[in-house]
Amino acid sequence: MLIFWRERLVFLANTKTGSTSIESALEGLADVSVTRPAALKHGGVSAFRRHIAPYLADLSGGGTFTTVALVREPIDWLGSWFRDRAGHGDLPRGMDFAGFGRAFLTDPPPAPARLVTQAEIVGDGRGGVGVDDLFRHDAIDLFVQFLEDRLGCEITLPRLNVSPAAPTDLPEDLRAALDARLAPDRALYDAARG
Repeated sequence: MLIFWRERLVFLANTKTGSTSIESALEGLADVSVTRPAALKHGGVSAFRRHIAPYLADLSGGGTFTTVALVREPIDWLGSWFRDRAGHGDLPRGMDFAGFGRAFLTDPPPAPARLVTQAEIVGDGRGGVGVDDLFRHDAIDLFVQFLEDRLGCEITLPRLNVSPAAPTDLPEDLRAALDARLAPDRALYDAARG
């Protein structure tokens, strides 16, 4: 999470959407930067609205802050998690993306496939968008333009924390089951700018 006081802007870090690169590029401009631990970095909009927004409103004499975030196409997001965990050796030997997807669908999922969804981070808890402005990860240039206009500076994003390449093919029935499970994430993605 990055808070820009003068601009009344808060960037909420969603997982696997380039937040590490954004934080690296903008941390020096932010008045508050929360990048560690992951539970705080990716605390989400509901925690922000419950705990931090009232504090900011009190400090600013009742002013509101615009919240912004990125969201990724849900299967691509899941694939990024798979590649990340496979690259760090966090998955059982030989687990492919289909196996990871099946593990993600179990209730409860095993530790390597236990994920906080994008809807849990940037959704409103009722199936809608929880932030003021939501952008698609695959249209990150539009988000960068928004930030440049809002912050009044040129921004160049470094490529950081990029998941290693790995096959992410899925059988159609599994893709359909994952799409159903990630329907709230799909609704966010469809509602996002891009």
